[in-house]
Amino acid sequence: MIDPPTNASLFERAQRRIPGGVNSPVRAFRSVGGTPYFVARAEGAHVWDVEGRRYLDYVQSYGASILGHAHPRVVEAVRAAAVDGTTYGAPTEGEVLLAEELCARVAGLEMVRLVSSGTEAAMSALRVARGATGRAKVVKFAGCYHGHSDALLAAGGSGVADQGLVDSAGVTPAAVADTVVAPYNRVPDLDDEVAVVMVEPVAANMGLVPPAPGFLEGLRAACDRVGALLCFDEVITGFRLGRGGASARLGVQPDLWCFGKVIGGGLPLGAFGGRRDVMEQLAPLGPVYQAGTLSGNPLATAAGLAVLAELDAAAYTMLDGRAGELATMLGDVIADAGLPVQVPRLGPLVGVFFAHAPVNDYDDAQVAAGNGIYRRFFRAMLDRGVALAPGPYEAVFPSLAHGRNDLERTADLAAAAAAEVAGAMGPEGEGQATWQPLQPSTVASRPLA
Repeated sequence: MIDPPTNASLFERAQRRIPGGVNSPVRAFRSVGGTPYFVARAEGAHVWDVEGRRYLDYVQSYGASILGHAHPRVVEAVRAAAVDGTTYGAPTEGEVLLAEELCARVAGLEMVRLVSSGTEAAMSALRVARGATGRAKVVKFAGCYHGHSDALLAAGGSGVADQGLVDSAGVTPAAVADTVVAPYNRVPDLDDEVAVVMVEPVAANMGLVPPAPGFLEGLRAACDRVGALLCFDEVITGFRLGRGGASARLGVQPDLWCFGKVIGGGLPLGAFGGRRDVMEQLAPLGPVYQAGTLSGNPLATAAGLAVLAELDAAAYTMLDGRAGELATMLGDVIADAGLPVQVPRLGPLVGVFFAHAPVNDYDDAQVAAGNGIYRRFFRAMLDRGVALAPGPYEAVFPSLAHGRNDLERTADLAAAAAAEVAGAMGPEGEGQATWQPLQPSTVASRPLA
């Protein structure tokens, strides 16, 4: 008789055949400790591991599952598409419908090319920007993550930072010779060698760091001054912050966009797009080559269309409200336990920093991550059945499946978890040099509109 799998046994087997036992580094729990849970199934706001334990899930596939897991209309759309075949290597109606839907929702988005991931979207947007401008330099911002392509990995947040890496071995000096890294929330000086400024309009890969007033407007003006293109990486924010994404919500329109996560309905799908004159540089119309066998996959486009059909004005109002409640409750209960905390929020996106002051850039985020409190809080929450992202540089993703009772339960469990962490971190405990208990009145949460 074969014993049923456990998290530990699967992780042991995985490490023999998969580097680190995982197919994306942050999943290995290196920055939070312990053995990762292996998901067996998911529904709504919850996931279940192979041992049958249920978790209230705020990872939601890092924002891809905006409706919650296994939404009936998404499942049915994928099932119906799969009956007709899973991939063709030929155009489909679904590709056309999804491209039309994306352009209809985002002002200034005139053409899009579908790909299979956010990384593909970002690396392809960079290539078309260089081809369109005839320039080489790309400016990115410390702590912003644009996937794992060589030129954009420098000073990346998210999984790169979670692993304690500055960039990556295997990336040659030549690959990043034309990459300029600037501090987030400060407008850099540009010259006429810059092809594109690539930015997360709301940084969600170093925790959640909203743009400072005037930052995005300053980037738009700086790009216009030197003839560079402005690219918004909206792989996370696209169609999460609202119908038109970050550009509509924040009032700044770029020349190029990158999308992912929400538009695939939980299946592998990304897109990049922008002004018609820029996108017409792509083959077969222009000299910039980009291709993908599985691009526009019929299952992924069906899922994406099903998700977008559910995201009307009422859905976004509900998402905003739930994120606002969650941010306020988390800030209150963690502060009441005497831990330093900042809980930034912008629309449906929430962050948690264990810090005394607001986090404005990657340097601030690294200080907050370095005190060890997130690791302890993550473990205490997981022990209580609440799954947060296994690293301090990720956002919190409430979905439409998270109801009021889920939020209240989360707050109750967070209060107990924070009290446990504060009690364990006495004068002799971890983080002694950087952490001291605070009175609740001196601890700030920072929900933003």
